[in-house]
Formats: sequence, structure tokens, C-alpha cells
Amino acid sequence: MAKKDVERGLRYEKEKAKERGAKHVGGPGKHDYERGGVKGEVKNRKSKVTKRELQEMAKKGIKEVESKSGFTKPAKEYRDKYRKDIKLLQGGKEINNKD
Repeated sequence: MAKKDVERGLRYEKEKAKERGAKHVGGPGKHDYERGGVKGEVKNRKSKVTKRELQEMAKKGIKEVESKSGFTKPAKEYRDKYRKDIKLLQGGKEINNKD
């Protein structure tokens, strides 16, 4: 990954943290932002967030996931069935089980 890509990703994380009224945390192995006790993760890439990725984030206590490209159908189904406490966001809007 080029330095430009990393800088662009970091800039996007900070922007989304600010939009959510949160403090940017970031760093390897850490969540991207925190607002009170709510931890959030930001994904700025072309591929959608998968069920497996969402499960891993849930284990780390992530309660909000903002994905620029969205989420796979299995990821949304997993959240709807097992993890209703996790907010899925795309373009700043919450993804419902109908979407």
C-alpha cells in the first residue's frame, strides 16, 4: 500500500470521526474512533465488509461500522439476527435490515 493510500485512509477516518462527534483513535489493532463508550470502525475501500470481518469487529467491542462501499448480504443478515447492537453505516446513513 502506497503512502498516499494510507494518508487518504487516515484523512477519511478523521473526517468520519468528526461527523459522528467522536475522537479519532486509529492505529494498528485499534478501533478508529470513540464517542463515550461507543467504539467505531471506518472502512474506506472498494470491497464490501464481509460477515467474517463484522464478527471480528464485534469481538473487539465495535458498535458502529462505517463502510464507504457497504456490506455483504451475509454481513447484514448476521447483524440482524445476532448483533442488533451494531450500527452499520454507509454514506453517513444507517443501513436497516430492509436495505
